[in-house]
Amino acid sequence: MQIGILEAGHMAAPLRHELGDYSDLFRQLFAPHGLSFHTWDVEGMAFPDSVHAADGWLITGSRHGVYEDHPFLPPLEAFIRAAHAADVPMVGICFGHQVMAQALGGRVEKFAGGWSVGAQSYRIEGQDVTLNAWHQDQVIVPPEGAETVGHSAFCAHAALRYGDWGLSLQPHPEFGRDVIAGMIAQRGPGTVPDALLATAQARLETPTDRPDMARRLAQFLTTRS
Repeated sequence: MQIGILEAGHMAAPLRHELGDYSDLFRQLFAPHGLSFHTWDVEGMAFPDSVHAADGWLITGSRHGVYEDHPFLPPLEAFIRAAHAADVPMVGICFGHQVMAQALGGRVEKFAGGWSVGAQSYRIEGQDVTLNAWHQDQVIVPPEGAETVGHSAFCAHAALRYGDWGLSLQPHPEFGRDVIAGMIAQRGPGTVPDALLATAQARLETPTDRPDMARRLAQFLTTRS
């Protein structure tokens, strides 16, 4: 099964040189599950010709806000709606989670409660999981027809299910310890409050449920193929 990765942003250059880009992280995450991948740099306006160019789609994270004015956002939202209409399965992570919601009529805002950074606890589809997060924006109002299937004390709509078509997560199953450590050092200072960075640093060795979440996402995509 081929998954099309819609790369909505890129890892900061120093981290990209060391760890790879967002698409590389997803290839590593799903390596045990027999999927193949093709990447489109949608932030750079490289879009697939059709929603049928892959068997399923995955939208990555991004430094951008979905409510901002960027050239790639209107065609990306149109692509999401077209994939939804054609029932081609889609998974969204962080920014991908947010842009799927916005494209289908939900509301995303910069959360008044601030940032979520590092290992966090969630309840997703009936299971307690720990995953890494890095975000300030949140889905505030899910679109009609979306079911909230994941939440935390900080994030009310941490996972959304769109029937058999789509599944999206606010946290980052593709982010391991090395990615969070690099982001704390490279992107955090001056942006994320020091106290939150210190807490995230202290939780770097906290075990996360990345392999299980990768299995669940891969199962969702392949069951729908």
